[in-house]
Amino acid sequence: MLKLIQLAARNLLRYQRRTLLTSLLIVIGVAAVLLFMAISGSFKQLMIGQITDSMLGHLQVHRRGYVASIESLPLNMNMPPQLVARVQKSLAEEPAIAAVSQRIKFGAMFSNFTETTSLRVNGIDPDAEAAVLPLLAGRQVDGVRDGPLVVRGEVLIPVLVSRGLKVKPGDTIVLVATNRDGSVNGKTFKVRGTLESATGPGGRDGYIHIDDARELLRMADAEVSEIAVRLKDPQRIQQAGTRLQSALEGVKNKQGQTALELHTWERLSPFANIAKMIDVLTLAIKIMLVSIVLVSVMNVMIMAVYERIREIGAIAAIGTPPSRILGMFLTEGLMLGIAGTFIGVALSLAAIYALNIWQISYNFGQQKGLLLAPSLGVADIVTTSVIVIVVAGLASLQPAWKASRMDPIVALRHV
Repeated sequence: MLKLIQLAARNLLRYQRRTLLTSLLIVIGVAAVLLFMAISGSFKQLMIGQITDSMLGHLQVHRRGYVASIESLPLNMNMPPQLVARVQKSLAEEPAIAAVSQRIKFGAMFSNFTETTSLRVNGIDPDAEAAVLPLLAGRQVDGVRDGPLVVRGEVLIPVLVSRGLKVKPGDTIVLVATNRDGSVNGKTFKVRGTLESATGPGGRDGYIHIDDARELLRMADAEVSEIAVRLKDPQRIQQAGTRLQSALEGVKNKQGQTALELHTWERLSPFANIAKMIDVLTLAIKIMLVSIVLVSVMNVMIMAVYERIREIGAIAAIGTPPSRILGMFLTEGLMLGIAGTFIGVALSLAAIYALNIWQISYNFGQQKGLLLAPSLGVADIVTTSVIVIVVAGLASLQPAWKASRMDPIVALRHV
């Protein structure tokens, strides 16, 4: 085997320019794919983190049918206390969960006593919400930032509303909401601060204390619109979601149907489609890499066989078995793939290291100066390397097979 490798290496070095150009194509292809995977993967994870850690959480539990009509924020589909208790019991038994937050969501009219606009209000427990959404506090641009997210009698409002109605921290405003029975109630609040939207300039979410929400809506019981969940490991969202779904399916309503629904952030946010598009682009780049390696290696090996027909006839005539001739040409193709892959991986790792030193920043929605941290997992490197080497071997197979099946007499007569 060692002699076969030495012979293949010598043959490759005989045609240095062609070997160099082919290896360079493989190096550029491997480095480009790995670099794209590192950057796009970092962007994807950062984007998902902004959505899950500042808005939604990883999972949400709702009463059956709530999400289907979520645009109207229906109060009649809140979870009653007994249903909330069942959910909390199931969540407490799941070891993958890091934090849980109960929310009341409703629409309200926001007024500065001269102008009025609509607001989507989230009634939250500040400590629980901070545990589920660790990036929420970072969206606050002014006002009181010490202590809990919100306190009784204060409200966090979106920048859009603050600028439109010329309201600043410390101002007094009034929220007017209609409860489940159709009666209207109002309550005055002091603006604690303003929040940038995580998704763009259209965000209209405000935050008040959950006890204020119940008082404003005149709730006699501790109802909840949704329960948000943060996992210890976001990469295991599907496994944890499957276990929780099974646990919640046992809770039935009066019609005998499952009373609860569990949704991952992907089913609640349109940004999940962007994440899927990044995966599609990554796949397309990998296909391009396979094409580059296939065409370049096959071209080199076909030319090698054509230029060495008389040499192949000579070694076949002295008794070299076809399997050894096949192995010689296969080894040449594999060596091209292995050398190109090794150099390409090293080049991509060096580029990623440099990018982490330079710290590329970009804006996502209203979030400014987010830093990319490109990285590659061992699985990504191994998978890409195996693909390149296997394709290089496959590309060499047809020319190698042709060389091993040549008639020595015909080959020796070739001019």
